[in-house]
Amino acid sequence: MEKEIEEILFAAKDLAARYKKLTGKPLGITGEVAEFSAAKLLRLELAEARKAGYDALGADNRKIQIKGRCLSDNPKAGQRLGSIKLEHEWDSVLLVLMNESFDVTEMWEAIRPEVEAALLAPGSKARNKRGALSINKFKQIGQQVWPEK
Repeated sequence: MEKEIEEILFAAKDLAARYKKLTGKPLGITGEVAEFSAAKLLRLELAEARKAGYDALGADNRKIQIKGRCLSDNPKAGQRLGSIKLEHEWDSVLLVLMNESFDVTEMWEAIRPEVEAALLAPGSKARNKRGALSINKFKQIGQQVWPEK
């Protein structure tokens, strides 16, 4: 089944990249590609679909929320992750960064106490209201987990 999913995502990645090139709009597969790629590269077990709070389990049984972002060669400053909800159950957040072809370039992980502190820090109304951290801030509080350094 994993091989078949990989084949489908390979075709979807190509279609999504072509669609964005033609329209300038994303096709909306970033999350699914990020989750599948993270599970494969980091040997995570994906949670059932639409599980509130987390997307995968680590070997140590930690609950991992996965966020994916496609970045162009010249990314805009201040790009953000999707919303992180503190009321849900999760232990860490994994950020999967991909290029415009949806190939994984880096993965960063931050543990819950660090994410909570960053989200609850006074300052940005957008961050505090929507629970969205910038990619740069996430890298400051997290650790690069892929490729291994």
